[in-house]
Amino acid sequence: MTERLQKYLASAGLASRRQIEVWIGDGRITVNGRLAELGQKVSGEERICVDGKVVGRKRIAQRNKTIIYNKGFGEICSRSDPEGRPTMFDSLPKLGAGRWISVGRLDFQTTGLIIVTTDGELAHRLMHPSGGLLRKYSVRVHGEPSRETLLQLRKGVKLSDGMARFKSLEFGGGEGRNRWFNVTVSEGRNRLVRRMWEEAGFEVSRLIRIGYGPLMLPRDLRGGRYRPLKPAELGKLYAAVEYDPESAKE
Repeated sequence: MTERLQKYLASAGLASRRQIEVWIGDGRITVNGRLAELGQKVSGEERICVDGKVVGRKRIAQRNKTIIYNKGFGEICSRSDPEGRPTMFDSLPKLGAGRWISVGRLDFQTTGLIIVTTDGELAHRLMHPSGGLLRKYSVRVHGEPSRETLLQLRKGVKLSDGMARFKSLEFGGGEGRNRWFNVTVSEGRNRLVRRMWEEAGFEVSRLIRIGYGPLMLPRDLRGGRYRPLKPAELGKLYAAVEYDPESAKE
């Protein structure tokens, strides 16, 4: 049985499928001594090298890990930052093999749930627009939006990169100058929730991602901390994207 090289290596935890496609385009991967090509299929019996280093079968067969992380305020989701800001990857457990892949990103000021995995194929499925997984946020805004404004946010507002709307929008409490709302979106465009509220004329003063697909941010998981997913949680995640990790290894 064969499968596309990028999917094969993503399942090994080397990187996301998209990143591996970039590596193939850059000539960083060889198969049996020849430069790999996009769409090339492999069986697992080949000698596959990344940057000249052989990807061993033990690494291919390793059991992938998936955790849930509560990103703290002021952390970035990149592996390094020229400005010296702290990165969430510094807080993750060290790996003997593979590398952590974050499922989506949160901006510098946003806190909350991030799924982190060594399974590149799982990460790809969780982030791909075709999955339509809902991202749930708790958002605090200055002021009191009118019913008309809330209705428009549900119907859709025009942004620089196209129309966007909240799949759901519920009042979450608050009085005085601040109001809390729980909202959901089904796509991961950059700063989408903030930009939608700004387009409606309201400043976001706090933004927390509290859910991604079937997973919710645990109330007892403090900022900057992580924990492994429980078997039942992992099962729900696989079911949400119709993914069988055992079949992916065959």
